[in-house]
Amino acid sequence: MKSHPKFVRNLDAFYYAEVFLVCAVSAVLGIRLFLHMTGYPQVGNGTLHIAHMLWGGLLMLAALIMLFSFIGKRIELWAAILGGAGFGTFIDEVGKFVTKDNDYFFEPSVAIMYVVIVLIILALHMIRFGWTFTRREYLVNALKGLEEVALSDLDEDEKKTVLLYLDRSDPDNPLTPALRELITNAEPLPNHSPGLYTRLKDRFGGFYERIAGTAVFRRGLVVFFLLQLVATFGYVLFLTLYYGFGLGSNLSFAALERAHLDVDDLSFVDIARLLSSALSGVFVFFGVYYMRRSRLKAYMMFERALLVSILLTYVFVFYKEQFAALTGLFFNLVILVGLRMLIRQEQVEEIRTASFWK
Repeated sequence: MKSHPKFVRNLDAFYYAEVFLVCAVSAVLGIRLFLHMTGYPQVGNGTLHIAHMLWGGLLMLAALIMLFSFIGKRIELWAAILGGAGFGTFIDEVGKFVTKDNDYFFEPSVAIMYVVIVLIILALHMIRFGWTFTRREYLVNALKGLEEVALSDLDEDEKKTVLLYLDRSDPDNPLTPALRELITNAEPLPNHSPGLYTRLKDRFGGFYERIAGTAVFRRGLVVFFLLQLVATFGYVLFLTLYYGFGLGSNLSFAALERAHLDVDDLSFVDIARLLSSALSGVFVFFGVYYMRRSRLKAYMMFERALLVSILLTYVFVFYKEQFAALTGLFFNLVILVGLRMLIRQEQVEEIRTASFWK
């Protein structure tokens, strides 16, 4: 009986997943903005209402049919675009499907959407980085390069990538030398002009990397986390005094002598936000502590603080503030990107220093 092989991961999947998520988030924001500007029109009549989640389902179906029916990287890219737009259009109406009265404006719906997207990112990250790619997976991904050769669409960068995959494939597999010969002899096309998304991403990345390498940015980053530490513990103190000791009605500090602990005034969301903010603050504290001893350790602690904030605290922030929380989330993501650039720089510097003293 023929045994079924294990799942083989696609090395290009992370790029397509990124496009998928960007299109999904853009669809949600675009729909919400359009409906707000047009007064929330309905497609239908007095009896019928065509919910836009149906259009999302159709877009996702179109993406699946494209993947079933055609071959090539361009098809995979278009499937990611249509699938992402469809998924965003679909999940935008999640409020209607978790409430009895089909409430599109159900306040926790934004937090639900955020949780779903975070879970998708975590799942993709686990698939991509959870375990080392095998030689077999590199070989199968290199075989995909033959599709581009057959379609006369293999460019110079793609050829280099395929040869790199072959370098990491099993040299004893008879396919490896045969495929290397085919790819080596293939005449590549000039590199394709990158699309708008890639150009914007590369320009922003290059510009931001130059800024992140300056001493001003590093000092500013430390100041940012110091302010965040003060703000975090200030927030915890405020909630503790305002709700925990009942100072909401009497703000006199003399009231502390007769204040009673009334935790019932705190909702689950308030408590969860408080605890996650405190956890993030602990990592910031350790980051500040390590700053004079090891910048790499300090930056890694700051990174953990941001990850706790982005992956946990902002779930509850979106619950309370809905789309108003996007500004803060975007700022945290920008800081995280710069922080990871600094971590890479410090890791390279440590390797260089270790090599020098050998």
